[in-house]
Amino acid sequence: QVRVVESGGGSVQAGGSLGLSCAVSGDPYCNYAMSWYRQAPGKEREFVAVFVSDGDTAYADSVKGRFTYSRDSARMTTFLQMNSLKPEDTALYFCEAAGCGSIYRGQGTQVTVSS
Repeated sequence: QVRVVESGGGSVQAGGSLGLSCAVSGDPYCNYAMSWYRQAPGKEREFVAVFVSDGDTAYADSVKGRFTYSRDSARMTTFLQMNSLKPEDTALYFCEAAGCGSIYRGQGTQVTVSS
């Protein structure tokens, strides 16, 4: 059974930083493509970041220059470093792992940014 587990959320004041982690337990052969999304109360799910290829990561315009995606392929783990956080970044952040014809999503980790 494939599990996706996020960690690292919390509360921070505007301008602060947080780092999130996402670990996938599954078949390494599947080479999961791991992406980050977020969903704020009353809003639709929003794409945040995804690894495209070596040296290339795609970000939502709203987080470009502030968030940094990185990954440890061997450990099937991805990280999201969030700097210069804004109140509008408040949301439930979760990652998706896509591979071997399936998509798996974690329960998410809450990020709250106060002004």
